[in-house]
Amino acid sequence: MSQADSGDAAHWDDVFARTSPDQVSWYESEPSTSLELISESGVEPDSAVDIGAGRSPLASLLLSRGWSTVFALDISAAALAQLAERAGQPPGLRCVVSNVLAWRPDQQVSLWHDRAVFHFLTDPHEQAAYAELAAATLVTGGVLILATFAPGGPDRCSGLPVARHDPKSLSHVFGPRFELAESRHIEHRTPWGAIQPFTWVIMRRLPEDS
Repeated sequence: MSQADSGDAAHWDDVFARTSPDQVSWYESEPSTSLELISESGVEPDSAVDIGAGRSPLASLLLSRGWSTVFALDISAAALAQLAERAGQPPGLRCVVSNVLAWRPDQQVSLWHDRAVFHFLTDPHEQAAYAELAAATLVTGGVLILATFAPGGPDRCSGLPVARHDPKSLSHVFGPRFELAESRHIEHRTPWGAIQPFTWVIMRRLPEDS
């Protein structure tokens, strides 16, 4: 899955043009943790956005499981072209080439998924803008599933600096619009055997007057 938001489009287009899926650190043969947490969250299949979708099969898997619309958003047009080709352009797949902070969705969704874009936002103002966009995009009661490098994890990825988070720091950024429902510490093994610790959270969008 793409960590494709910080940095410019040319940087990430180059990454996707010169690598196969299993030559990048974030590769996984199946998005098992994402699917597990989506199921555990209890969110009903409706509409979703996958931030930093890259070449991930998650969007097509959600559509095959009854989701009506899935926005696959990535800054890299090359990544999304590969995703669409592999997915076969199923009905309901909407590929969006954009930096997430520049995205202006035309509808709300019930699920916001981000496996590894948020940790590229190292500026607190950008982190706050991201949280505001997620809150505006999700329906009340909607679910945000987010993964970032955990404390002790890498401080750079694909040549770019990253921020590392634990559940407390993520709650600080996303509160008071979101309630933390669950958190996990999961170790991701890269294709070359390195272990990368991640913090995963499930957060629920609260009503505006809560």
